[in-house]
Parts: sequence; structure tokens; C-alpha cells
Amino acid sequence: MSDVTRILTAVGQGDCKAAEALLPVVYQELRQLAARRLADEQPGQTLQATALVHEAWLRMVDVDYVQHWNSRRHFFGAAAEAMRRILVDNARRRDRQKRGADWQRVSIEQDDVADSVNEDLLESLDEALQKFEQIDATAFELVKLRYFAGLSLRDAGRLHEIPPRTADRLWAYAKAWLLREIQRDSADSE
Repeated sequence: MSDVTRILTAVGQGDCKAAEALLPVVYQELRQLAARRLADEQPGQTLQATALVHEAWLRMVDVDYVQHWNSRRHFFGAAAEAMRRILVDNARRRDRQKRGADWQRVSIEQDDVADSVNEDLLESLDEALQKFEQIDATAFELVKLRYFAGLSLRDAGRLHEIPPRTADRLWAYAKAWLLREIQRDSADSE
């Protein structure tokens, strides 16, 4: 059992000191994930990896909602979800008309969706992901870890205990489904 899993188990049992010990143990790994995710953002991004980790941490340990992470996978999945929501919120804030945003239609190729998420597409991607979560929760988690936590397909699959070939199939399925949904959304709004 890793240190993180041991600490998460203690946190789940109500040990306050274990909760205080969690951040120093996972901080560097969370920061690396955030840095990888932000490396895909457009130049001029004002959010830094440290700020993204801190904001995600604050959302994860919100005192109004007691969190019980039962494994390392569950914890990093929650971190990826928190980072995704922060980045989507930032994109929405920037793109509001009252702030002078100038929306432009962007056509994408399947490779664009596979490699990185353009800031202009974050809102469309978030809407598609919300629908996709209802269709295939496992594939959704894989996508979330790939896009928003910056994990490799191999690492994301390993966290979810998915065999490599199954992870490859889920990844191909998820990319195709999301591309179709984003293109459908683009066509509907024209």
C-alpha cells in the first residue's frame, strides 16, 4: 500500500492529522499534472500550475462537503475533475460578451481533439463530456484523466485498472464520440 493510499485510508477514518499530511505527499505530483495540462493552453494563459493546484485543492477539501477518497485512483480522479472545472470556468469567464470576448467558429480535425484541447473548444468539450459521462462513465474517467490531468493513456488506464488494449479501444471510442458531438454542436449553432 502506497503512502498516499495509507493516508487516504486514515483520512476516510476521520484522522485530522492524516488530512494535513496529504497535501505535502501529493503536491509535487499534482503540480506536475497541472503543468502538463497548462502546457497545452494557448499563449497568454494567466493561470499558473501552482495556482491551478491550489484552487483544485481548495475545491477538493471544501469543508461543506466531506470527501472520502477510497483509493489513489479516486483521489487523482477528483483532482482531475477539479482542474477540469477550473479551466472550463476560466474559459467561460474569458469568453463572456460583457468582457469583450469575440467568439469565432473553429473547425477541428480528429487529431486536434486527440492531442490537446483548444481554449475556444473548452465549453463545447465540457458540454459533450457531461453527455458522455451518462453514456460511458469509464471512458469518461479515462478522457478526464488524459485531457485534464495530463496523464498518458497507459497511466490513466492503470489508475482505473483497465488493460492496455481496453484503454486503447475506450480512448478511440471516446475521441470519435466527442468529435461527433462537438461537430454536431457546431452545426446546430450555425
